[in-house]
Amino acid sequence: MSISSALGNALSGLAVTSRFAEVTSSNLSNALTDGYGRRSVELIASQRGGVGGGVRVESITRFSDPGILADRRLVDAALSGEQRGVDTLQRLEKMLGDAEDPASLGGRLALFEQSLIRASSDPASEVRLSNVLSRLNDLTTTLSSNDRSIQGMRQEADAAIARDIETLNSALLQVADFNKDILRVKSIGQDPSSLLDQRQNVVDRIAEIVPVREISRENGSIVLMTTNGTTLLDSQAVQFGFEPSPTITADMTLASGALSGITLDGVPLDPVTGIGRLDGGSMGASFALRDQTLVQAQGALDGIAADLIARFQDPANDLTLAPGDMGLLTDEGGVLDPADLEGLAGRIALNPAIDPLQGGLISLLRDGLNAATTGPTGDATQLNRWIAALDVTRADIPGAASRTAAGRMAEFTSLIGATRVKADEQLSYTAARWDTLREAELAQGVDTDLELQNLLRIEQAYAANAKVIETADFMMQRLMEL
Repeated sequence: MSISSALGNALSGLAVTSRFAEVTSSNLSNALTDGYGRRSVELIASQRGGVGGGVRVESITRFSDPGILADRRLVDAALSGEQRGVDTLQRLEKMLGDAEDPASLGGRLALFEQSLIRASSDPASEVRLSNVLSRLNDLTTTLSSNDRSIQGMRQEADAAIARDIETLNSALLQVADFNKDILRVKSIGQDPSSLLDQRQNVVDRIAEIVPVREISRENGSIVLMTTNGTTLLDSQAVQFGFEPSPTITADMTLASGALSGITLDGVPLDPVTGIGRLDGGSMGASFALRDQTLVQAQGALDGIAADLIARFQDPANDLTLAPGDMGLLTDEGGVLDPADLEGLAGRIALNPAIDPLQGGLISLLRDGLNAATTGPTGDATQLNRWIAALDVTRADIPGAASRTAAGRMAEFTSLIGATRVKADEQLSYTAARWDTLREAELAQGVDTDLELQNLLRIEQAYAANAKVIETADFMMQRLMEL
């Protein structure tokens, strides 16, 4: 081997060693970076004139496991959706309170019943009658407050859908841009690994919103589809539409057209569900909350309001009432209409006839709502009828089970609690799956011990190639001295 060949081989070795050091340092510095794929240098023998002439870098390989990555992304979608559902159910449960909370519906009803019992022991006391009215007003106020809170949660779910759509559209455009950049970088023979890392992070963000599958192409670009077959990105990104509602009331639903679903090119994806084949991630959870979970909670709350109004407008519980007369509680000043229950919890109100602030007489609580004259102040008969009205089991709502007033409220809060517990259990299971897949994914990542060992070998290779150059230089000098 000639001295020039030895120098050429050593120089190529130094160049490769430098590239090795660059890749290894990148691996070490990004060991904890999400989306980073470990790199390795692939070498090939260099040929000059048919004779081995050193070494050169053939390519930089980025390691990732497509199977584990795909499974983890599907669990990402489930986890983000379930977490959003659990968070809302926890807020709903906290809003309703437990049975021992005096500010809860059950607590308000218990205090109202206690005030009736005290008033019945001294029906002549206007103070005790006023307390009955105050406790009844607290009950209606709590029903209205819970109604507003539920509509507020539906409003938040609607706004979350709008944010998810904005993020999804933006992320799909970014992936399309990355596809173009990766193709361009590969076409000029450069390493696209950093672009692949960034694209993976963007796709991970999409996977939290909708369940997504990635299909790789030979040129380095990818196609994104939902697990149900809806194309999100092929040659270009799909862009979805959604119109958030500035205000949501109990009667506003997707079916009535008052609430928006997702559109594609102005055409609804699914007029029934609003989300169609994009269901499964955080956005699907928001649709379920807005159009199902919270609507069902609202329906149960309206059922409680209807039950209370019906109990106190029943002529059997006030002999001065005739069928069609208003009772202690009204639907914004009217009688109960079983065909118009949506939002009733927000409309329930005191009968003006018993409210002194509205020109009513508090004594009618004792004498009967339609009493023509003032009855004996010591007669507790009507007050005892109000107490009995709360304890009787009834089902004025078609299909509803017979319950006492307290039993119906306890059933409602128990149902919300059971739903939250079930959602918590599912979330724990999904989180455990995510942890397992994440660990498997990280196992394919950077091994810092191995990279440090590589650095030692790189140092040795650098020293060896440098020694060859030093020796060749010494030989050249000796030859020049001859």
